[in-house]
Amino acid sequence: MTFQAPLWLLGLVVVAALVAFYVVLQLRRRAYAARFTNVDLLSSLVPRRPGWRRHLAFGLVALALAALVVSLAVPSTEVRVPRERATVIMAVDVSLSMQATDVEPSRFEAMQTAAKEFVDVLPARINLGLVSFAGTATTVVTPTTDRGQVRSAIDNLELAESTAIGEAVFTSLTAIANYQATLNAGDEEVPPARVVLLSDGYNTVGRDDTQAITAAADAGVPVSTIAFGTDYGTLDIDGERVPVPVDRDTLERIADETGGSYSEAASAAELEAVYEDLGSQIGYTVEPRDVSYWFVRGGVLLALLGVLLSLVWTNRLL
Repeated sequence: MTFQAPLWLLGLVVVAALVAFYVVLQLRRRAYAARFTNVDLLSSLVPRRPGWRRHLAFGLVALALAALVVSLAVPSTEVRVPRERATVIMAVDVSLSMQATDVEPSRFEAMQTAAKEFVDVLPARINLGLVSFAGTATTVVTPTTDRGQVRSAIDNLELAESTAIGEAVFTSLTAIANYQATLNAGDEEVPPARVVLLSDGYNTVGRDDTQAITAAADAGVPVSTIAFGTDYGTLDIDGERVPVPVDRDTLERIADETGGSYSEAASAAELEAVYEDLGSQIGYTVEPRDVSYWFVRGGVLLALLGVLLSLVWTNRLL
């Protein structure tokens, strides 16, 4: 819990001083009472008090004052709220290496299934686009809130030769810039954007990852990357087994230097978990929520209870 106006908490010192004053008064009463040596005379002069019950009534009122002071400090808790108008581009690798079957039934089919899970976990108000890349990168779906369109496009992806990771980042940035240019934001802040890039291989054609990192950093768009597959994936090309391991170093560097997050997934289940986690990170933000009304209500209830008990037990307000 945090406080938006913490200086008001100094009022708790006043409440503590009031409690201390009350304790001193009780001790002084005991001291005066102890001076009487004739107990019978003392009992006839001083009416019987309700004992601990009057202290309870005062304690409730003191707690009420403390709660009301805390409410003035505007206590708040962090709550997760869906983002609105953010733009996310999912860039997926459709190079031939995705045919490897080290992930069942294949990297490509597992990626398609998990990608559609990612589509489902994003809040409806987030604009989602799809870029596919192999030897070139293509914007398959421009940013939209139409989830059905994105899911359909994922189902219709086709494999091709080579891997252009750098081009995938540049194409994603272009798609984001073009979409944001269509927004009539006026003086409002430009909505946040992010690229989620999945790949299993090395950049073989097009602009390199260093250029892509610079472009993403200049645009202020984090690129979160997922290294998908295992180190033991192979392809059968003309009867020859060709290894297709994952290039973790490049993908991790892209994420680190653009402010995104890096993840690894060696199975369909792990990939779904990564997408779900990314959906939570991207689709929601944490904001403070004022909960001072909790303390106001609690303080008023405690004060009313303390006053009521005091009237019932002592026939006095306090």
